[in-house]
Amino acid sequence: MRIGELSRRTGVNAHQLRYYETQGLLEADRGANGYREYDESAVLRVKQIRHLLGARLSSEDIAYVLPCAVGEAPELPGCPELVAAMRARLRRLDDQMATLAQSRDALADYIDAAERMGGESYPPFDGAEAEAISA
Repeated sequence: MRIGELSRRTGVNAHQLRYYETQGLLEADRGANGYREYDESAVLRVKQIRHLLGARLSSEDIAYVLPCAVGEAPELPGCPELVAAMRARLRRLDDQMATLAQSRDALADYIDAAERMGGESYPPFDGAEAEAISA
């Protein structure tokens, strides 16, 4: 099937499908006319990729686990290398969450202190500064 049909069957646009190919997540043969040709297994593969992206895995992580994926959801067998890779990714996420929590707590402390101080702001904000801070 060509990329347009794969796009229709999976709900993933052709641009994203080409990106998956450049990342080594999806393979296509080339016809004599140069068009990408996908076999039937590409539909399942794209669905697996979408599920794994939904778990916020990187393309690199997905490339590592995808050969072991079974089914659409997908299920991943418990081989030691795969479990180790997923645990490493989980640790990175935990570290990022801890950093975000610290940033959030510090910002909340600044807000509380500013509200306790009350009074007029200095220098006066004209609204644009508040927009810049919230961005």
